Amino acid sequence: MMVKIYGIKNCDTMKKARQWLDNNGISYAFHDYKAESVDRVDLERWVGELGWETVLNRAGTTFRKLDEADKQGLDAAKAIGLMQAQPSMIKRPILDLGDGRLLAGFKPELYAAVLK
Repeated sequence: MMVKIYGIKNCDTMKKARQWLDNNGISYAFHDYKAESVDRVDLERWVGELGWETVLNRAGTTFRKLDEADKQGLDAAKAIGLMQAQPSMIKRPILDLGDGRLLAGFKPELYAAVLK
């Protein structure tokens, strides 16, 4: 199975997820959306499948530093715009299993259930 993992290279959660994939012999392609940006089509697909509430990382520093006006009235379109402008606001990692299924975040037990 070849998967694609999206995130930021230096993120601790990303390091754990990539290490888990390596240790379990799962081949993957890595897309650093901070270095390579993120495609709006991908963001729309992720939000469509997972919901903007899952994809938007509201616990992170980047989101918390936003002006209150930018945090108000959030919906899918506004969340996609914020994430495209500042990819650090995207939950990490996003794992594309290549068959239309996506996982957001890293939980070893979920990865094991889905990938093994």
